[in-house]
Amino acid sequence: MNKQQLASKIWESANKMRSKIEANEYKDYILGFIFYKFLSETLVARLYADDWTEGDLPDLTEEDAETVQDVRNLCGYFIAYDNLFSTWIAKGSDFEIADVRTALSAFERNINPAHKRVFSGIFDTLQTGLSKLGTDEKGRSKAARDLIYLIKDIPMDSRQGYDTLGYIYEYLIDKFASNAGKKAGEFYTPSEVSQLMSEIVAWHLQGRKEITIYDPTSGSGSLLIHIGQAVARRNGNPNDIKYYAQELKENTYNLTRMNLVMRGILPDNIVARNGDTLKDDWPWFDTDETKDETYEPLFVDSVVSNPPYSQNWEPPEAGEDLRFEYGIAPKSKADYAFLLHDLYHLRDDGIMTIVLPHGVLFRGGEEGEIRRNLVEHHHIQAIIGLPANIFFGTGIPTIIMVLRKHRDDDHVLIVDASKHFTKDGKNNKLRACDIRRIVDAVTGSKTIDKFSRLVSLDEIRANDYNLNIPRYVDSSEPAENWDLYATMFGGVPKHELDTLQRFWNVFPSLKTQLFEAQSNHIARVAGGSVRDIVYGNAEVQAYIERYKAGFTGYQDFLRGELVGKCEQVAIAAEQEKLADNLFRRLSDTPLVDSYAAYQVFIDAWQTIAGDLEVIQSEGFSSVFQVDANMVVKKKGGKDVEVQEGWVGHLLPFDLVQQRMLSADLAAIAAQEHRLSEIGQELTDLLDGIDEDDKNSEAVNEEGDAFVSTELKKAVKVIGRHPQTEFDRTLVAANHLLDEERKVKKAIKDDRAALEDKTVTVIKHLDNSQATDLLVAKWIDPLQSKLEELPTAVLDELVAQVTALDEKYATTYADVCGQIKTAENELSAMLDQLVGDEFDMAGIAELKTLLGGE
Repeated sequence: MNKQQLASKIWESANKMRSKIEANEYKDYILGFIFYKFLSETLVARLYADDWTEGDLPDLTEEDAETVQDVRNLCGYFIAYDNLFSTWIAKGSDFEIADVRTALSAFERNINPAHKRVFSGIFDTLQTGLSKLGTDEKGRSKAARDLIYLIKDIPMDSRQGYDTLGYIYEYLIDKFASNAGKKAGEFYTPSEVSQLMSEIVAWHLQGRKEITIYDPTSGSGSLLIHIGQAVARRNGNPNDIKYYAQELKENTYNLTRMNLVMRGILPDNIVARNGDTLKDDWPWFDTDETKDETYEPLFVDSVVSNPPYSQNWEPPEAGEDLRFEYGIAPKSKADYAFLLHDLYHLRDDGIMTIVLPHGVLFRGGEEGEIRRNLVEHHHIQAIIGLPANIFFGTGIPTIIMVLRKHRDDDHVLIVDASKHFTKDGKNNKLRACDIRRIVDAVTGSKTIDKFSRLVSLDEIRANDYNLNIPRYVDSSEPAENWDLYATMFGGVPKHELDTLQRFWNVFPSLKTQLFEAQSNHIARVAGGSVRDIVYGNAEVQAYIERYKAGFTGYQDFLRGELVGKCEQVAIAAEQEKLADNLFRRLSDTPLVDSYAAYQVFIDAWQTIAGDLEVIQSEGFSSVFQVDANMVVKKKGGKDVEVQEGWVGHLLPFDLVQQRMLSADLAAIAAQEHRLSEIGQELTDLLDGIDEDDKNSEAVNEEGDAFVSTELKKAVKVIGRHPQTEFDRTLVAANHLLDEERKVKKAIKDDRAALEDKTVTVIKHLDNSQATDLLVAKWIDPLQSKLEELPTAVLDELVAQVTALDEKYATTYADVCGQIKTAENELSAMLDQLVGDEFDMAGIAELKTLLGGE
């Protein structure tokens, strides 16, 4: 299975296993065990690379001081044979929780002194939390055993730039965060936000060597990792990046270090600290004793952070701390304290991104003074307004601020991305197209209607340094207005037709085909179907053909890039290459949103990339593989995993059947059609039965179905010579039910036979057939959805024209006439009423009000 499938399986099992343990706590156990497995297997892999063999591993003992020293120099730590993760697994039911305690204690005392900051205390959270895994040693041992067996199949190597372990780790952190509520905000920045920030940073740092990045509120470390990955994609060697991280909470600090180490980052490139960022600047000193000798200010290429919002803090006196030269943030809101800390640690040519609440854009007092200084010193490059409810644990809308140490530009780019998201359960989520749209706007300093605007410092000064986004970018939809003249006389106002100008620019003749001018003010929709007129227009047809021409050869291009090179293509780099190719193809195509096309590509890429990963890790033979379809069923009151048929390892059965077993599918479809006909014929028979006959025991109490057993008895009594119409109905129904049973059995048998045949077909495909099927799975759906995009644009035009026509179809005179007709009808009805003298007096008064006599 690919990494997403494996991660999903582990999450589902882990979530069930945690029972009553809080998600925020249970993450520390499973992530801690995964990290120990990683260290254990990394050590073994490095020993094998150093000419050790499996038979040598039992020699890994603390008693052999020379070996301990060699291994510590090689890995930064030492793990004895008895404490290896693989040894735990080999113990089976003999594995106990005491084995974990022993191993973690031994690990701590065998860390290379040079890497103490990376590894020392890293398992403290796991060690202290083991007691919560059960009520006694037996229960704790079972819980730990279940955990290590759950994660034993996670591969610990990476291929083609894809880090399976890192992906699973991040996936689990994300899932635990979504289940942890407010507590998640303490350790996790959603990956989409991290990706957005990382793409902006990586764009600025491209081409540099020996890059340093810093997160002063590092949480899980995911933000740093995303930045590093994005920078490495552009700059090449990931070992040229050095990571600095500081985190206040000890268990989260441990999470940072684990996550960084497991991404294959060299220990020498990790400098992590457990401390209060605002109180203890980085790094003032290593120890009190060497304070004067070790002080060295840290300046980096990029700072990224998602600090706690509007937190209380203890501000220093003015002028006491170099970080806060632009002002001191108020005690009750440390937002600008974090921002100024980040900015201070930037190199002159560096870039920073920070997540903050909207209040920093407009609050006055000390914050207003800091904001003025930031603007006047040209530090703010961009402000990005994010959708609300995008972070776990808080629904408040937030911003990303992009700042530089030195800029010559006297503009600030303001981006309102608050309406660009998709719903994901209780939260909103940035899509790939939303991230790309924002990044392109920021890196290109683009002004885009209702989305972004490059604002001059003079305009910001005129607004008294208030940076509230709606002052500069209006992303709201215009309120619906009604034209009085058109309301009275009908027709569509020409100024409302102008709202569709983007369509008329591309299809100049279409406007005159759709609308007949009635006056200088209004036009009427021409007779005939709006849709037919639009799609029949010569310019529209030419537009569709031009769009398709832009994708001429696209399928062959993708086939060559993906299917032809599936075993060696660099997956991450290929995604970037194909995305750029798509944007180039759409560069001269008006109306179609290139970001909508990009999202179509990314949605398809999730499947393609997962399959490529499997092929590259298991070989092309994986295409010819089928797997047992395992499902969970209740047996004896317990959930038991049992096989229920087969599934293709990579090739979906339905795709193979459609392409290679269409005759078998058609035969089953014909039987299913006959089954549907039988159902309708039975319904017709029931509808034709008299109500008295429906009291027969052969018909159920509701009168909507025949009772099979009773029907058979009745037909047996009737014999071969039915006397009445009802008798004949029962005989016909019995025949139909017999046929229905036979058809159902035939369908079941044929489906089972088709599944067996599909298994055989997949296993015996030749390479050419396998290649065609991969094209059908990966490329055909993508091509098809891309070709649908112009149709979506034209359908939008049809809908808007139709809406305008309907909006003014009923005039004021029509409404008045309808009211008059209704009054006359009511008055006539009143004339038919009778009653006593008081009733009649009331009726007479009502008729007067209606305009009657």
